[in-house]
Amino acid sequence: MNEDKSKVILFVDDDLLPIAEMYAPVQFELDTRKLTDGEHILKLVSKSPTGREGIRKIKFIVRNGPAIAVEGLSENAVVDGTIPLMINAYDKGNQKKFIIEGSETPQSIPNWLWILLIAFFGWAAYYMITNYNL
Repeated sequence: MNEDKSKVILFVDDDLLPIAEMYAPVQFELDTRKLTDGEHILKLVSKSPTGREGIRKIKFIVRNGPAIAVEGLSENAVVDGTIPLMINAYDKGNQKKFIIEGSETPQSIPNWLWILLIAFFGWAAYYMITNYNL
């Protein structure tokens, strides 16, 4: 019965041993918890009953580890001198309980808010000086 179906063989990255060999059509769950974080390639090799092969490669990124947030330095930034950085790492945990502490990344006050506050207090000081009656 399986002689008239195509066989599908799955490889991850450059591994010589396949993670699965099945006859099409197939449903498969790829457990990414066994892979390191970073870029990977899923290589699918299909073999027809007549012996012909087809290959498809799918690039994907695994991010199971703690997320890392960095404030103060962006991708491809040109910098010099000393750079203050705020770094936070937080994990999804066991997803059965929610831990509030450390789950949010603190951020510094944005520059536009400082400018808005200085402008408001400058206007308030000007208003008080020009409208103050003795």
